Amino acid sequence: MKKYTILKLKSFFLVAIIFTAACQYEKETNPGTSNTTGNHKTKPPASFSDTLKISETAAVFYYPDSLQLEKIKAVTDTNIFKSSMHEYFYQMRNARIVFKKSLPEIKIVDARNIRYLLFIYNDSKTDCIDLDSKNDAYGLILFNRQKPPFVSDMTNIESEAGLYFSK
Repeated sequence: MKKYTILKLKSFFLVAIIFTAACQYEKETNPGTSNTTGNHKTKPPASFSDTLKISETAAVFYYPDSLQLEKIKAVTDTNIFKSSMHEYFYQMRNARIVFKKSLPEIKIVDARNIRYLLFIYNDSKTDCIDLDSKNDAYGLILFNRQKPPFVSDMTNIESEAGLYFSK
């Protein structure tokens, strides 16, 4: 019985060493695990420098311009890029559905080929957001003309929009 236990322990350590060595070898030789594609911390700058003025209560969906999207695609693994685009599409679609059903009085604004968003409050005070400073290629900003603009998490839009736009 003791001999069997020692044999099991030796086998376990042998398998553990083989797996550890295999993982080390995989990291060193597989170019797909390179850190170069995943280390891009900020999105590329926009090709446009236009400003969109928002002077009413709104939900502002922002998008990258076509050149910016190509640059993002170039520095992102193909599968990750496709997955991200799929996720953004459905998050934005869901957010639009929520606004149409629950908050139809909120204007939906699409910010395409825009770099700056200029929000104008009720008292004529302004806030400017540079979309290049937002690391998400796509996003949603809520604005009610009294509170500062709020960058919303589209996956949690029901509760965030409800709280932000409540009186």
